[in-house]
Amino acid sequence: MSRAEAMPQGDEPTLPGSGAMRPGAGGEGARKTSPLWTFGLLRSELITTFRRWRTLALLAVLAAVPILVGIAVKIETGDGSSMGGGGPEGGGGPAFISQITNNGLFLVFTALAATLPFFLPMAIGVIAGDAIAGEANAGTLRYLLVAPAGRTRLLLTKYATTMTFCLVATLVVAISALTVGALLFPLGDLTTISGTRISFAEGLGRALLIALVVAASLIGVAALGLFVSTLTSSGIAAMATTVGLLITIQILDQIPQLHAIQPYFFSHYWLSFADLMREPVYWDDLVKNLGIQSLYAAVFGSAAWARFMAKDITA
Repeated sequence: MSRAEAMPQGDEPTLPGSGAMRPGAGGEGARKTSPLWTFGLLRSELITTFRRWRTLALLAVLAAVPILVGIAVKIETGDGSSMGGGGPEGGGGPAFISQITNNGLFLVFTALAATLPFFLPMAIGVIAGDAIAGEANAGTLRYLLVAPAGRTRLLLTKYATTMTFCLVATLVVAISALTVGALLFPLGDLTTISGTRISFAEGLGRALLIALVVAASLIGVAALGLFVSTLTSSGIAAMATTVGLLITIQILDQIPQLHAIQPYFFSHYWLSFADLMREPVYWDDLVKNLGIQSLYAAVFGSAAWARFMAKDITA
């Protein structure tokens, strides 16, 4: 669906600087928007986002990471060598890499641990950073605001689209890893970090839960990127700034002298999803992670709304 199809028939674009384009005149008070129209706008945004070559390229890169990891482990262990201890603690932390040869399902956990610190957030930063700034740069933002969506609904639609991409990107990594793991390594019952055995079906359920937790761990980055996107009319600048902030935060999170403030960084508890592979599950860090993400989403989401409502749309 094109941008033009998302606009009701009979609405004509308003000239820059007209009353419809001023803050507060985005359509919330003057027009009523039906739920069906809102759904149509969301569907249009999703189709537009996932049809872009940039989005497809990002998903392809994410899908390639588990393939490369799986092939590397297969080659490394093909001559009978070992990548580490066979016990549950021999995996070197949350990557579980030494367990992949015993059970291909561990490739899902390893791939998510490998992509979460950089690849997944970078992809989210690109999509979120381009959400508003890209429309402004292309000259389509004012046309979207002429339609009876209003600024608030449009911003929520952009955020919902970004969050959908978070989920899709995470599932792409997980499905790619599961497929490669099934092709290259055996599947079956698996050993948790705590040393207990669980069935393959339960392990598969935990893998799905881990993927959902990883997707939820990116809502803070999505809100930050959306806020940055409202500050500029250059999509490239917004994407670069978001990715730059992401890298900076991760660097600061590794400096020991900043340990007092590191628990407040959105990336600090990202790898807590490994606690879902314990028996019983450790919930403390998982709850802290989701709480921090919700806080970032609330703060930067509110900042994005305030900025977007006051933004002078002239293109």
